[in-house]
Amino acid sequence: MTPTGEAAKQYQKLDTHSNVSTASPHRLIQLMMERALAKIGIAKGHLQREEAALKGSSIGDAIGIINGLQASLNHKAGAELSANFDALYDYMMRRLLEANMHNEPTILDEVSGLLQELKEAWDAIADQVDVMSDSNEQAPLKS
Repeated sequence: MTPTGEAAKQYQKLDTHSNVSTASPHRLIQLMMERALAKIGIAKGHLQREEAALKGSSIGDAIGIINGLQASLNHKAGAELSANFDALYDYMMRRLLEANMHNEPTILDEVSGLLQELKEAWDAIADQVDVMSDSNEQAPLKS
């Protein structure tokens, strides 16, 4: 399975209303980042309300999504950049585990901030990606 196909498969597990099968690879990554940020926010709420099981579940979901983002990296194109993102995603997942184990909302804020920065950069290139997709007639993703 291709890295993008793996990302689509991971996102489909999240019970979303978005039609992943027709999303562009760029849009799929946007959706995954949005969902991971939402799950981290939900986890923070559960942490504040001392709802341990729900907190753990939400953090687990966020880790799963970030793992999907990591799996979608194309290591053949831009190996150095891909390696940097791989390390960053790994760091985020480890920090989320720490937040879960130690009930640390500041760690959730840290990971959310990192992911938000990535998302803003990803969103900023959407127009460029759309122009390239229009000229290349990109096919829908298949899982």
